[in-house]
Amino acid sequence: MQFELDEDRALLKSSTRELLERESPLADARTVMEESPEGYEKALYAQLGELGYGSLLLSEDEGGMGVRAFAAVLSEMGRVAFPGPFLDLTLAVRALAGCEGQEAADWKARAASGEALVVMARSEGTGASEPEVETRFEGGRVRGRKRFVPFGSHADALLVSSREGLALVPRPGAGWNAVALPTIDHAQRFAEIHLDDEASLVADARRSEEILDEIDSLAALGAAALMLGLMERSLEMTVSYTMEREAFGAPIASFQALQHRCADALLQTESTRSVVFRAAWAADEAPDSARYLAAVAKGWAGPAARYVCGQAIQLHGGVGYTWEYDPHIYLKRAKTLEQFYGSTRSQLEVVLEERGV
Repeated sequence: MQFELDEDRALLKSSTRELLERESPLADARTVMEESPEGYEKALYAQLGELGYGSLLLSEDEGGMGVRAFAAVLSEMGRVAFPGPFLDLTLAVRALAGCEGQEAADWKARAASGEALVVMARSEGTGASEPEVETRFEGGRVRGRKRFVPFGSHADALLVSSREGLALVPRPGAGWNAVALPTIDHAQRFAEIHLDDEASLVADARRSEEILDEIDSLAALGAAALMLGLMERSLEMTVSYTMEREAFGAPIASFQALQHRCADALLQTESTRSVVFRAAWAADEAPDSARYLAAVAKGWAGPAARYVCGQAIQLHGGVGYTWEYDPHIYLKRAKTLEQFYGSTRSQLEVVLEERGV
């Protein structure tokens, strides 16, 4: 097994870091998170689309580069706590690629190019537990309620799960009947959307199940990759701060107890890197084990990110939890990602299921 990135993907990773540090440094991103109703910069997302980022999960003929490239890009986005629906957009593009009809193909192209925002609307429960799907597609309309739709209020179209399959719902002229659902992460824009709108069925129930199973694994892996980036940057900030902060006439980085905590955080971070890129390799090269390894990656990354980002706040001392400093942004994002895209508990259930337990 080779988990190292090849030359093309390594170049993509480094160029993505340069792009994000130039176009979306955290100081600027904080303004977008805190003040923008959309929660992201549309012009920057259009630029990402022009550069081909929205097509990462498509076939090579359509500009895709595979799941390893997807994981590499998301880890870089995690480092800068990149705001917006990039993960949700790329998942919707991949799902649309498996759907039928010209309308699905047209929306896939528009979303991949950065021209339109398409996200999936699936949850009808709390996010942590999901009841049976009640949303229906009947007579060319979708009726039901979807909760925790990521950036749903500003989406141009929704790919909605229903009992009959996946339905594509363009934004109605009057806008969505949406209610904001704030979370601890002020960068997120979740919404509860009540649907009674014209739609097209783009995948029947059987095909829908196949698509959603694949999307679940990719979503888990993508969230784990984001958390890897959050952990990397949190640890870097923490080590830098402890080397500058002095107590009793010496940098606090010289205190053995704090060194042990940083070492534990490094172990958690590097272990996450291993499981994330092993899962990404499997998705590209060994699909029979992809679901299991994606669940392992997400199940490990959630608690690990919570620990590392939590330690960043602790080791920053009294300023660690203040709004002006950055560690709280990383912890809030990590805790949100831990619960969504398959909670730690649900990922452990997948692991046991895959191992026949």
